Amino acid sequence: MLTRKQHELICFINDRLNETGVSPSFEEMKEALDLKSKSGVHRLISALEEREFIRRLPNRARALEVLRMPERGDAKVATPAKADKSTPRPSSLPSPANDVVEIPLHGRIAAGTPIEALEGSTMLPVPAALLGSGEHYALEVAGDSMVEAGIFDGDFALIRRTDVARDGEIVVALIDDSEATLKYFRKEGAMVRLDPANRSYDAQRYRPDQIRVQGKLAGLLRRY
Repeated sequence: MLTRKQHELICFINDRLNETGVSPSFEEMKEALDLKSKSGVHRLISALEEREFIRRLPNRARALEVLRMPERGDAKVATPAKADKSTPRPSSLPSPANDVVEIPLHGRIAAGTPIEALEGSTMLPVPAALLGSGEHYALEVAGDSMVEAGIFDGDFALIRRTDVARDGEIVVALIDDSEATLKYFRKEGAMVRLDPANRSYDAQRYRPDQIRVQGKLAGLLRRY
């Protein structure tokens, strides 16, 4: 049996997924359930996850999947949607206004030998669920040196802007202010080492003054 709030939350998530294909944000869940803080949402989601009603999708911020719905005998609670029940639901799915954002697409970035990172004015629509806080941009991946990290030629790397990185993070590194590459960032003594995720490629070593971190990998988009 689920608690009333757990039941309300899974119904709200399920309705939103059916309508838009994108799970609601924690802020939207907090408001829909009239909770005082998002920590309450986290507790409810963890409880539903433990009971195997939902699961979090890996490598995607806030993305949830409903595995099963409560049985009819569970607490009968109206879903938090405030729409007038007398109004029929449209047959076609609406285009969500707030669940897709556009971020700048700045050309192609090497996942092998460094190539120039091209600046451009093209915008790329991205599901908001793939992005966290901060400013983001996208780069199209060229090359195969990150395939063992699940990053393939033609993927769109979603990058959160930052100029700092910790060991082991995948970053956009600008080399000598002219070329950019997508690699694991590591410090090796007085040097900076950029590691590929493909055994066919060697690590690249540079002086710290040769490298500027321009962002960290936040997510991926792939076309099929």
